[in-house]
Amino acid sequence: MKTQNLKSKTNSLPEGSTPLSVPRNGSAFVMVVVSMVILTTLGLGMLTLAYGARHRAIRLKSEAAAMLAAEAGYEKAVHWMGRQPDMLSALQSNVSGTKGALTFTDAGCEYQIKLFTFLKHRPIYQVISTGHSGVFTRAVDVLVVQAMSGWDMGMCRVPTDSYNTYPVNFATGEIIDIPLHINDLHDSPDNRDIYISGYPQFIQLVTMGEKRYTDGGGDKYAAVLDMFEGGIYFSQPDSRITDEEAVQIKANRFKDSTKDKFVLSPVATAPSINRQPAVQLEFFVDAGIGKVRITDNCTVRGFMQSYDSRTWDFRIKPGSDGTRYEKYYIYAYHLMPENADTSGERFVVPLSDTYVSQSYGEYESEPGGQIYVDGNVIIGSGDPNLPNQDTVKGNVTVVASGNIWIADSVVVDGAHDPAADGGLPSESNTSVLGLITQGVVRIVDPGMSDYDYVDDKPVVPPGFKYVPIGRPDYTLSVEGDSNYHKRHLPNPTVIEAAITIGGGGWGAENVQKSYYGGRKEFSSTVSYPPRQAYLVLRGTLVEAVRGVVGLVGSDGYLKHYYFDERLLEGILPGDIWLRGKYVPAPAGWHDYRAGG
Repeated sequence: MKTQNLKSKTNSLPEGSTPLSVPRNGSAFVMVVVSMVILTTLGLGMLTLAYGARHRAIRLKSEAAAMLAAEAGYEKAVHWMGRQPDMLSALQSNVSGTKGALTFTDAGCEYQIKLFTFLKHRPIYQVISTGHSGVFTRAVDVLVVQAMSGWDMGMCRVPTDSYNTYPVNFATGEIIDIPLHINDLHDSPDNRDIYISGYPQFIQLVTMGEKRYTDGGGDKYAAVLDMFEGGIYFSQPDSRITDEEAVQIKANRFKDSTKDKFVLSPVATAPSINRQPAVQLEFFVDAGIGKVRITDNCTVRGFMQSYDSRTWDFRIKPGSDGTRYEKYYIYAYHLMPENADTSGERFVVPLSDTYVSQSYGEYESEPGGQIYVDGNVIIGSGDPNLPNQDTVKGNVTVVASGNIWIADSVVVDGAHDPAADGGLPSESNTSVLGLITQGVVRIVDPGMSDYDYVDDKPVVPPGFKYVPIGRPDYTLSVEGDSNYHKRHLPNPTVIEAAITIGGGGWGAENVQKSYYGGRKEFSSTVSYPPRQAYLVLRGTLVEAVRGVVGLVGSDGYLKHYYFDERLLEGILPGDIWLRGKYVPAPAGWHDYRAGG
C-alpha cells in the first residue's frame, strides 16, 4: 500500500516537470566553481602581495645592511685617525690604515681617508666608506676635522717632586669661559679627575677622558653636575699631549717645512753658571710692518733650587712618557755676544720673510710664519727703542725643543673687542702667535737678576752684553747704571697666543713654596711681601701637566683666561692639536645610494 501510494504521488507530478533536487544540485556546483575561482584569484593576489612584501623586506634589509656597513667603515676610519701621532704625516707617508675593508656576515665595506683641503691653515680630511650587501650599495662621504678645546690638559695636577703630583682646584669666584678637556688619570681608587673647591663656574663645554661612574656604580659627579653650564661629556678620547712621539713628530714636520734661515740651534758661549742656550725673539711693529729681531747664541743664567720641596718648577722628564718629573733651570737673566750685530747673530726681518705654506699633494695652506729653535727661546723685549715692542703683526708660530720663557706682555696687533668682553682680538684681526714647545712655557721672574742668592747683580764677562727684559724699575735706569738690571713685569701681564706644551705646564716661575721662592711682582717699589698681579691669556692652551700660575692670596698671578675662537681656523703648522677625536665638519656628512 505504501509503495503504491508513493508511486501514485510521484506520477501525479505534471508531465515534463523536473524534480526539485536537480536544480538545487546544479546551483551549488556553480557556486562552488565561482567560489574556487574567486578564492584562487585572491590567493594568487595574496601570494603576489606576500612575495612583493618579502622582496621589499629583503631589499630594505640588504640596503640597511649596506648602510650600516658603510657607517662602520667610517667609524673604523675615524678611530684609526684618532690613534695617529700626526695625521698629516701619516697621509704623507701613506702608512697602512689610510685604506681598509671590513667584512660582516651579510655585508662588507671599503673605506679610505685623504686630505680634502685646508680651511685657511686648518686641514680638512675626507672619509669615504662604501658599504654593500647583495646587489645594494650605500656610501657615506664625510668631511672631518680634528676636535679641539680651548684648554686641554694631560692632568689637572702639578708635579711636587720626581714622582708625585698634587691636585689643582678650580675655586669659588673663578669663571672658566673656555672649552675644557682633561685626560683620564687612570687613578686607583677611581676619584674625580677635575678638582673643585667651592663653586666655580664652567661656562662652556667640559669633556672628560674618564667615566662618570666608578666600576662599583658610584656617581663621581653627582655633587657638581649643576656647575657645568655648557654641559659635560664623559669617556671622551684623550689628548695626545703626553705622547712624546706625537709631539716629536709634529716638531719634526714643522722643522722640515721651515726656511733654513729660521731653523736655529743656539750655543751658550758666555762663561756663566748653569748656562742655557737660547734665542731671543723681540716682536715689534715699525711703520705698519710686523717685524722680529732675532738674537742667536744667547746664554741664559739658570737657577735651580737645591731640593724638590723648595720649588714648583718641574718639567716632565724626557723618555718617561709623562710619568716622571725633574727640576729645571729657570730663567735669571741672559747675555748675548757683544759683537752679535756685526757677526750676524742678531738681525731684524719682516715677519713676512718667515712665511711658508704647508703643502700636501695638490693642496696648500695659506702662508704663515715659522721659526724653529733647537734649544730655548726668550720672547719679550726690554728695549724701549723698538717701536710697538712685544706686538705681533702677522701670523707666526714658534717651535722650541727646549723651554719658551716669556719676559713681558706679548700681544697681537690690530682690532680688539671691548675690555668688558675680555678684550679678545676681533674676528677680523688676522694676526696670530703660536707657541709650541717640547719643554715648558713660563713667565719669568724679573727679580731673579737682583736676588742676592743668584747674583748681587748680573755677571757680564768680557765679550758679552747684558740684555734687559721687562720694564726698568727706575725711570732714570740707563745702560751702565748699577740699577739697569733691576726689572719688573706689568700688571696685568697679557699673553695673546695659541700655546701647546709637550714637556710640562704653563705658569709662572719662582712662585713661593715652603718659604722658598717668591716672585718679584709688578710693583717696582715693593718686592716683599709678594703682591699678586693678573695674568691674562687670550688664546688656547694645551699642557701635558698643570703648572703653577700662583698661590691664591699670596704669590704669583691670578688668572683670567679667554678663548680666542679665531684659532679654530688653525695656525701653522695647521694641526698643532693633539686631541684623539675627529668630528664631522659643519654640513660635512653626506650619504647616498651608490652603484644601483
